This record gives sequence, structure tokens and C-alpha cells, in this order.
Amino acid sequence: MGKHKNVKIWEKYDVEGDEAKRKGRSCPRCGDGVFLAEHDDRLTCGRCGFSEFKESE
Repeated sequence: MGKHKNVKIWEKYDVEGDEAKRKGRSCPRCGDGVFLAEHDDRLTCGRCGFSEFKESE
């Protein structure tokens, strides 16, 4: 089991001048307000359960 990682909200954005840009991906089902959690092998939405698996190299 992995350990829960606390991520501060300002670590999810890049600030350029007067604009903030998102670093992570948004959930395609829930919309722009929900980030996808990044795991070793997949991206997962904690709200609706959407999962997208990463390709292994």
C-alpha cells in the first residue's frame, strides 16, 4: 500500500503574470472543477470513479 501524499493547492497551478494555469488533468465526466489523482499506473477521479490507465513502457 502506498502512503497518502498531502498536496497543497498551490502546487497544482502555475502562475504566469495575472493568470493561473492548471498542472494536472481534469476529469472528463465531472468537468474542470475536479482534478484526476495521479497513481503509478493510472489517473483516477475521486468524485465519480473514472479511471484512465497509463501505458506501460
